[in-house]
Amino acid sequence: MNPTEVKLIIKELLSHATPNAVEGMARFGITAKKVYGISAPVLKAIAKKIGKNHELAMQLWKTEIYDARVIAFLIDEPEKVTEEQMEAWVSDFDSWAICDGCCLYLFWKPPYAWKKAVAWSKRKEEFVKRAGFTLMAVLAVHDKKADDNKFEKLFSVIKREATDERNFVRKAVNWALRQIGKRNVALNKKAIQTAKEIQQIDFPSAQWIAADALRELRSESVQKRLKRKKR
Repeated sequence: MNPTEVKLIIKELLSHATPNAVEGMARFGITAKKVYGISAPVLKAIAKKIGKNHELAMQLWKTEIYDARVIAFLIDEPEKVTEEQMEAWVSDFDSWAICDGCCLYLFWKPPYAWKKAVAWSKRKEEFVKRAGFTLMAVLAVHDKKADDNKFEKLFSVIKREATDERNFVRKAVNWALRQIGKRNVALNKKAIQTAKEIQQIDFPSAQWIAADALRELRSESVQKRLKRKKR
């Protein structure tokens, strides 16, 4: 890896830096050791220009710059991502944005995604645990080949963690439940049943997760879409 290439990318990122945006990002919980405040469309355009490059992704991640890390997960090659890399990167997560972005664009694609989703759901660190449930939500949308049984096994995990009061965790638990429940009619019924069970847990987070999930899973728009899909 040519270190000059990393320096050139950092130089380009600095040319797009928007200091005024950093404060606004912080208000939405997007924080990191170094943030340049570059918009998502600009970062995606830079990543597209660079192209897929695993080694460069690894080097950009090491910079600890939020914007460079976004480039990293956008350009990385899923087939070259190891379990060790996933564990190293997830331990670096310091905001919901880097967590969700990494899961949405990269971490659901390697063959270890399912294993990591369950393993991380048990971890104490806020953004590691969030990553576990974010992965469940993303897999529910994108893993078209997975059978219902794999998702059904996640309901007990979702129920188990519904008492976590941390905002970024409870929102991810809720997200996973809703996305699995929108996959098909059968999973919708089981997700609604799980939400009802969570509703019986005497915890504010559990009450919120259940009420919000039931509202969407029972909604007319979701029910109509699932029935059309079934036909």
